[in-house]
Amino acid sequence: MVRVGVDETVAAELLADFPREVEIVRLPRTVVSPAEVDFWILPYARRDAATTFQQLRGVKVVQALMAGVDWIVPWIPPGVTLCDGRGIHDISASEWVMAAVMATMKRLPLYRDLQAKQEWRGWAKSGESLDQEPGAARGQYRVLAEDLAGKTVLIVGYGSIGAAIEARMTPFGVTMVRVARSAREQPKVSAIGELHSLLPAADVVVLIVPLTDATKGLMGAREIALMKPGALLVNAARGPVVVTDALVEALQAGRIRAALDVTDPEPLPAGHPLWTAPNCLITPHIGGSTPEFIYRAFRFAAEQVRRFVAGQPLENVVTDTGY
Repeated sequence: MVRVGVDETVAAELLADFPREVEIVRLPRTVVSPAEVDFWILPYARRDAATTFQQLRGVKVVQALMAGVDWIVPWIPPGVTLCDGRGIHDISASEWVMAAVMATMKRLPLYRDLQAKQEWRGWAKSGESLDQEPGAARGQYRVLAEDLAGKTVLIVGYGSIGAAIEARMTPFGVTMVRVARSAREQPKVSAIGELHSLLPAADVVVLIVPLTDATKGLMGAREIALMKPGALLVNAARGPVVVTDALVEALQAGRIRAALDVTDPEPLPAGHPLWTAPNCLITPHIGGSTPEFIYRAFRFAAEQVRRFVAGQPLENVVTDTGY
């Protein structure tokens, strides 16, 4: 019988879709003695997972519930198949990106701050305007918000989340530009090597790449300088994908805007200049944390276990040993 290891706190309803012929092994938060497990569903975002793994015996598959597994790969030994949670975050992450973009375009953080101070002031009187405003509106009316319609949105890291972002952006009448590691057609996706030539035309740049040696520092001083003045940089990937010092400098100079669900360092310490940088919206890495996420995650995990039991190929394989 296949033994499936899960955290001891997992609700029974989340296990309803698992095959009846498997044995569910509930693992305590602190595993103090060896436990036999064939298929381990790694607890979400548990940074002590490497310690737990050392106590597990017989593991053939480790299933992560996160799309980003850069922190897991180093301690998965040869002979164990690692699968990531790609696709599970599509809805929650893409909705966060959509909300962050719209909030920035309509300048909701500014107006929420003014509300807290009980001040009725528009953008033109806020003292926080970007260096390109008000442009053609000068002498006609005060620019108090922006439209997303007609903007060019560059998605850097066009995978399943990128496609979900595009699906939500498209009804707003934007022009989509896509970048991934390799170029492909249908839809048109440019290779990452073309990033520098694409940045100057983008009004919104969305980062949704995994953190690897190749993507660390992907958006540095040079890349940020190539962005259109007043453009919005959205980081829904990992903090180190952006060079923080370069971002802070650009924000303080009023050149660009930013919406960040991740930062470097993370957590962002009190007193860090990102907290007070102008035109910067920060949320504490909450983009994927919705009540619905955990149901999607365990439905996917159950399907993976079903494939494993049947000897079928697994989805989202990161390191493959053929178990």
